[in-house]
Amino acid sequence: MRKNVRLETITPQWLENSKMRVKESTYVKYVNLTTNHILPQLGEVQVDCLTTEVIERFVQHKLSRGKKNGAGGLSEKTVKDMLIVLKEICRYAALMDMEVPCHFDLIRVRNCDSEVTVLDRRHQVRLERFLMRDNSLKKTGILLSLCMGLRLGEICALKKENILYKEEILQVRTTMQRIQDYKTDETDGDKKVRKTKIIITSPKSNCSVRDIPIPAFMLERLGRLKYRSGDVFVLTGLDNDFIEPRTLENIFKKYLRECNLEVTNFHTLRHTFATRCIERGFDVKTLSEILGHANVNITLNRYVHSSMEQKRKWMNELTAGVLN
Repeated sequence: MRKNVRLETITPQWLENSKMRVKESTYVKYVNLTTNHILPQLGEVQVDCLTTEVIERFVQHKLSRGKKNGAGGLSEKTVKDMLIVLKEICRYAALMDMEVPCHFDLIRVRNCDSEVTVLDRRHQVRLERFLMRDNSLKKTGILLSLCMGLRLGEICALKKENILYKEEILQVRTTMQRIQDYKTDETDGDKKVRKTKIIITSPKSNCSVRDIPIPAFMLERLGRLKYRSGDVFVLTGLDNDFIEPRTLENIFKKYLRECNLEVTNFHTLRHTFATRCIERGFDVKTLSEILGHANVNITLNRYVHSSMEQKRKWMNELTAGVLN
């Protein structure tokens, strides 16, 4: 049994090993978590001293004051991701004949559901009317989320080849994201300069690879791309130019301001789509597959939100005969 091996020694080995098994974006996430959070606090700790108590103290510190600027704690999701990484590093260490005393199954991070925004019907109609005023490709992209539930990165990566006009089907096969490019890190004096790059990869999970029926009005809007030469991006109509996710997010917020609507994030469109589908009687299994979820519980717990109008409707129906 190997002794006295520090976490900062085994972690680079685990990262190199994981690089062969995971997506580039996942690898970059691992590097960020280990470099910015895990190793600064636990790097000098020997692997055989990583007890359950040590990891629990680490978790509590990150939840209460884990931000790099010291102004408060990190989100539960971020800390859970750190726990997953730590567990994988320790599993790798165990395979390398090191003793790891931590029982990760005993460590729990409470769930804290963040507030989710859904457009109410009145605001949704106002936005839809604004988006339908012209046949702008950027507005078509936003409608793809509001009316078909696509994710931001999926829209940005969408190309003409993903539109099957005859079958009236849209294929989700790729996603776009900006990640840190550690291969091109440069040094400016004593300061390390990190560059970023855009990547287009397969979606976040196998379930996210899906075919979605295209509504008639959307098929008509997408028709302007049908006879474009080359495999053009849907958002630009060009094969050598694209719109990246943060740019489309900013365009969406600009449109909201033009509609005199409260500015919210792009993912609100996907939540709104899911909620309206349930209100109109979609079966959850169908909706789950359209959204690209692994199971219906994700759809119900994260993406379906009952509006006040819906609650009032059901309460009135329940009590309709009480006073008659």
